[in-house]
Amino acid sequence: MARILIVDDHPITRDGLAMRIDRETDLEVCGEADDIDEALQTVAKTNPDLAVIDVSLKSGNGIELVKEIKYRFPNVRMLVWSMYDESIYADRALKAGASGYINKQSVRENIIDAIKMVLGGGVYLSANHTAKIINRLDRGGKPVLNTKSPMEVLSDRELETFSLIGHGKKTAEIATQMNVTTKTIETYRTRIKEKLDLEHAGELSRLAIQWVLENG
Repeated sequence: MARILIVDDHPITRDGLAMRIDRETDLEVCGEADDIDEALQTVAKTNPDLAVIDVSLKSGNGIELVKEIKYRFPNVRMLVWSMYDESIYADRALKAGASGYINKQSVRENIIDAIKMVLGGGVYLSANHTAKIINRLDRGGKPVLNTKSPMEVLSDRELETFSLIGHGKKTAEIATQMNVTTKTIETYRTRIKEKLDLEHAGELSRLAIQWVLENG
């Protein structure tokens, strides 16, 4: 019986996933958490085989949690799920230490397959994102990178801010969603402009909107 930890800041979402997992005879939910601290405590207490982790948590970012679990509990496998398109966070999730990424829109059909694939030692990504990874590779097998691509130069929290700007969110709304102060978001905005060589807020908004449209 494989033990699964669910980390998500929405109780209803956790309940729905727990119901699906508990239908499987070889899976059981051993714990739930809604933020980084609670998740780390629950991992230490319950020793799960796999943690399903959302990118947006009550406090902190799921990618940061993946890094912490990988460092403290290297035997725990991780599957990241999120409302964000794979093109935004899948690569970062894998780099942080997860073994898969699934969009929440695909959960109904694919979540159990994803969990079992990761438990079996595999890596779960959608066929579309796998194709994108292959297409990004040059003939030598190395990623073709744009040095000013938001995906490459922004930190996880800066990228999350950038994405929310592209979705039309205002500073106060972003702060609420990310559970930080508006001053912190202003700091992120300043860093983003510096890293992307943008001079003013209008350029930032236009680029963020364009990037969201292109990346889903």
